[in-house]
Amino acid sequence: MPVRTVDGPSVSADLSRLLRPNGPPVDEYSPASSDESPVEPRVTVTPDGPYRVGGPVAVTRKAVVTSADGESLAWSSPHPLPGPQGGGTVDLCRCGQSANKPFCDGSHQRLGFDGSESAEPEGPYDENARSLGGSGFEVRDYQKLCIGAAFCENRATSVWDLVPATENPVVRGLVMSMVDHCPSGRLTYRLGPDQPDNEPDLPVEIAAVTDGPLWLTGSVPVTLADGSELPTRNRVVLCRCGHSRNKPLCDGSHIRVDFRDGPAASA
Repeated sequence: MPVRTVDGPSVSADLSRLLRPNGPPVDEYSPASSDESPVEPRVTVTPDGPYRVGGPVAVTRKAVVTSADGESLAWSSPHPLPGPQGGGTVDLCRCGQSANKPFCDGSHQRLGFDGSESAEPEGPYDENARSLGGSGFEVRDYQKLCIGAAFCENRATSVWDLVPATENPVVRGLVMSMVDHCPSGRLTYRLGPDQPDNEPDLPVEIAAVTDGPLWLTGSVPVTLADGSELPTRNRVVLCRCGHSRNKPLCDGSHIRVDFRDGPAASA
């Protein structure tokens, strides 16, 4: 998920239809009406369709800032995208084939997209994470949530190598920073065994990561297609390439399939 600057005209809804001439009639795809938006921020996974975003939540685009050697260093400043307006909703592509990413253009219908949720039912993070130890704090790891963002390592070392040396406050601070940059919350830390996770202060936001997943921050609730709820966390990452084996969660498959965003989008 490197930083990429893509120049080109926005893809309008009409052009999107021209790019899929064999697709369904326009009226077969019906985005949510304005009275369907929740009062609170929420993402709803529609059956074999897009993510429906409603409530007071910002929609942005972000990218991973990398070094000359490809090491993940930081997140770029957010670029605002059209979000829910006036009590309405916005549909974000889940199949990975929209000509107007990150927005849905109905391509899931033309493709017969199978968005079946393959993620196994999971309990809270506390029930799944293993302790890596630490001095003055405790680092925990739930490997299944990894999306390959690679903030946890660089050419010289990694969180796992550094944790045994966290008696040194400089090393401890470095580990804390690496953990805070993890978008999925695979890695967390807490200041004591009975303390809650020390989470970074993140905005209520849904960010389309360039050539990558949707990054939900600020504890945005997610309702699955069967009506159940994902455990609400400060950091959650959803698949938008359509290839995750752990839908709706991202599993890093966008890297495997070389997912690309394409031209700049318009709602």
